Amino acid sequence: MINRKIRMGMVGGGIGAFIGEVHRKAAFLDGHIELVCGAFSSNPEKCIESGKELYLPEERCYASFQEMIEKEALLPEGERMDFVAIVTPNHVHYPVAKLALENGFHVMSDKPATLNLAEAVELAELTKKTGLYYGLTHAYTGYPMVKEARKMIADGKLGKIRKIVVEYPQGWLATSLEESGQKQADWRTNPKTAGISCCMGDIGSHCESLLEYMSGLEITDICADLTTFVDGRVLDDDGNVLIRMNNGAKGILHASQISVGEENDLNIRIYGETGGLRWSQMEPNTLWVTSLDKPEEKWRAGTGYLSDIANHNTRLPGGHPEGLLEAFGNLYRNLAACILDRLNERESSEANLDFPTIVDGVRGMAFIEKVVESSNSDQKWLKLEI
Repeated sequence: MINRKIRMGMVGGGIGAFIGEVHRKAAFLDGHIELVCGAFSSNPEKCIESGKELYLPEERCYASFQEMIEKEALLPEGERMDFVAIVTPNHVHYPVAKLALENGFHVMSDKPATLNLAEAVELAELTKKTGLYYGLTHAYTGYPMVKEARKMIADGKLGKIRKIVVEYPQGWLATSLEESGQKQADWRTNPKTAGISCCMGDIGSHCESLLEYMSGLEITDICADLTTFVDGRVLDDDGNVLIRMNNGAKGILHASQISVGEENDLNIRIYGETGGLRWSQMEPNTLWVTSLDKPEEKWRAGTGYLSDIANHNTRLPGGHPEGLLEAFGNLYRNLAACILDRLNERESSEANLDFPTIVDGVRGMAFIEKVVESSNSDQKWLKLEI
């Protein structure tokens, strides 16, 4: 029986990279994953310097992701990386994931999956062909109370879903921050690195992921209005979308990066025939549940009355806050458990298989492209077809 840590290689995430550090901390949280190699920067000197800060030997710090994947594939199974974490701007996601899958490595990628829908579809086909795991870090799906809400809805505790309202307001791009050289703003507002959308591609995609994951439903129709408020900016920084779901439910999806004073307020409200619920990322350990015939209930993470799936994704007793790193960590822990099961030729549990995959990535890219198409069209409603 194989019993060891799962070995991770990382592409991107060098010195000063915000999201790379988040991914590493999340991956290491449960002690099941270790970083063994990386191509942390397109600058070889910066890559080696980053590797030193992470206590990696210089020979496992590669000048490019191509070199890393090709050389790691030549190492013995007990030494080479098991999966690649991709923490780069959007335009690099596809080539890294494709090469990794072609060389037998599992993938964990930052979202959105790719630069466009065609690339995501190709990765889905390649993942199916190779049988390898592909995880996508829509980290908000990793929160325990999101999973509790999903279970409630699946069990019919709200009745048939009628209405969904999901919003994600931020204010950090209310000015032309990209002109100051701020790296995060620069690549997100650049079509070459971000793709066809800034706001909807960056955070609207989280809204789409959360509402479909939590409700168990799929978006079928879209009516969108995107706006670029900041002068000189090419991509959208605000968007409003009317949605129709495959069960007849109606919804509103709003994402904005020019809402002055807002931090990171992803929140969702779901209403059924007999009940409703609401959850906010800025108060993630609480789920508010409403019913027709009794007072509003406040459900809390880390308590004995929650479902098994919520408890599986909770590390601490009630009253001890868990946040984004833990939610990220749940996705990494589950992927690592599945890889270890694969090494031991055994089936993985439903709980460990509970992380976003390339299937979700394809739906996310289709959503982004259809929202942009809808906003540019004179047609009121467009079908979201994959």
